[in-house]
Amino acid sequence: MSPTSKPRVHWVSPLPNAQTDIAHYTRRILPELAEATDLTLWTDAPDWDRELYDFAPVRRLDPDRVTPRDFAMAGRVDGKPGQGPEAVFVNIGNAWPFHAGFLRMIQRLPSIVVLHDMAIQECLFDAMERGFFPRDAYEAEMARWHGQAGLDGVHAVYNGEMSEGDLAHRFAGFELTLRHAVSVLTHTPVARDAVAATQTVPTYLLDLPFCPSAQPPEVIRSGIGPMRLVQFGYTGPNRRLQNVFEALAPLVGEVDFHLDVMGKLWDPAYLRQRAEELGIGHHVTFHGFVEEEFLDEKLKAAHLVFNLRNPTMGEASGSQMRIWNAMAPSVVTDLGWYADLPDDTVFKIDPDHELPALQALIRQLAADPAAGRKIATAGRARLEERHGPARYAAAVAEVAGRFSSDAAAALNAKVMRSV
Repeated sequence: MSPTSKPRVHWVSPLPNAQTDIAHYTRRILPELAEATDLTLWTDAPDWDRELYDFAPVRRLDPDRVTPRDFAMAGRVDGKPGQGPEAVFVNIGNAWPFHAGFLRMIQRLPSIVVLHDMAIQECLFDAMERGFFPRDAYEAEMARWHGQAGLDGVHAVYNGEMSEGDLAHRFAGFELTLRHAVSVLTHTPVARDAVAATQTVPTYLLDLPFCPSAQPPEVIRSGIGPMRLVQFGYTGPNRRLQNVFEALAPLVGEVDFHLDVMGKLWDPAYLRQRAEELGIGHHVTFHGFVEEEFLDEKLKAAHLVFNLRNPTMGEASGSQMRIWNAMAPSVVTDLGWYADLPDDTVFKIDPDHELPALQALIRQLAADPAAGRKIATAGRARLEERHGPARYAAAVAEVAGRFSSDAAAALNAKVMRSV
């Protein structure tokens, strides 16, 4: 590759309109990524937003049959592969509908893994249960990385003696992405250090990107009417929504509030029932998946956004980027990536005192609706300073340019580890 040429990048990812933030993440960086690289988008979904063609060609892959030659030949009008490296980036998250196929593919093919979540055990078990990931391959990798202790944990989950979340807390599962990894791109120091500790692949740390609006929104959060609370995103048990309900229930009659819940829920029927049992059903609206414009308007009006994670395994939060963009105050669990955020950009709560800490914060903001303004303003400033897409795309291009040298380093490390 000449100094002035762009690296060829194959970006394997969920794409809009897939209902996952990783699809939104790809869309957010797309103009800058297409400018910095010779880009082709790949997905195993049957359809995607046609607007993507304004930036790069889009191809559908079969994760069980695609070969390195397919990537090398993509877009070649002369019918011959090029001379330079074909840098394949594969985005891995923790939702099986979007990542099970990618997880199978990287068991066969060399790639740069973009690791959005370290704790992927629940994703793997969901995929295995539905026949989308081979159980024998999973067990072999768990044994290779964690020995008999890993296998014992797996069998404990099979037998109902341990939850998948508890297993992920002991053995996050990200190691199963490393079998043929050329390098790993992470978004948190926790993830970077964990991958680097395996001594198997070059590892990179990039701040999670988000394209801020051209101007900070003019936000005036009303002191009239109910306190506006928001929770959104792909909500599993670790997002603590049921615990938010439990924190809010004793405040009925003391604080006038309304909670808008947007996004996919792991068990909508249970959560609706739980809200009714706690007597807050008429204080909660379940919207399901909503358009981004609707979500952003709710965030701009919010007095507080819940962005809790417990357990967390060090993943960065695309949701937090959106919250900062809307200049909304948010509350996070003082764990993992969130613990490293500057104290003036988010409200942090001790996970060991979750309910009383949430109640105290809600009372504080109910008494003074403007109290979150300083937090929201500092968060927006951090977003603009650290998380711009152009900075991120330039780093991706640099990592792609090291594909060949990183592949050699990874191969040597794997040989040394096996010895």
